[in-house]
Amino acid sequence: MALKSAALEIEVRIPLGDSLKAKRSVIRPILDGAHRRFGVASAEVDLQDDWDAAVLGFSAVAGSARQVDDVLDKVDRFVWSFPEIEVVNTDRWWVDTA
Repeated sequence: MALKSAALEIEVRIPLGDSLKAKRSVIRPILDGAHRRFGVASAEVDLQDDWDAAVLGFSAVAGSARQVDDVLDKVDRFVWSFPEIEVVNTDRWWVDTA
């Protein structure tokens, strides 16, 4: 059985980000929550030194493309549910596992 995997990248703005510590206090619950709830790998993947912006990365692996899509759709909705951030851009791509 060939595994399917995809990555989701979400760029967010943090309007009340006035320090790196404040930024981390906003994005840490998002990354940890997505990991715990949906079993995805999660990390801040870009803009680490910006106080008011971040790029969050998530990846999922499953036995079917539909399962991966379902998980990443849930992660996407989860991220949008946080009122402390504004989603600027999302991008999803499939990873070749062959």
